[in-house]
Amino acid sequence: MAEESIEAKLARLEAENQALKQQVERKPGELRLKVSEKGGLSIYGLGRFPVTLYKEQWNRLLDQADEIRDFLKANDQQLKAKQ
Repeated sequence: MAEESIEAKLARLEAENQALKQQVERKPGELRLKVSEKGGLSIYGLGRFPVTLYKEQWNRLLDQADEIRDFLKANDQQLKAKQ
């Protein structure tokens, strides 16, 4: 197995450093999308843990967006808002 050249190692470390900087620079509440290890779509930034669903589940949920908004409006007094 060939050793990583100094130039390749430097390029890899710079890329890792840039990725870490971007994580730190994120604004609170900013959403971030990522493909999970099992192939689902994870959304980070909604709460303490990511929300992960498979693409057909996301499509079903997104297809119901208008109904979800209507439900939120109809039940506004019963629903709590995070402050």
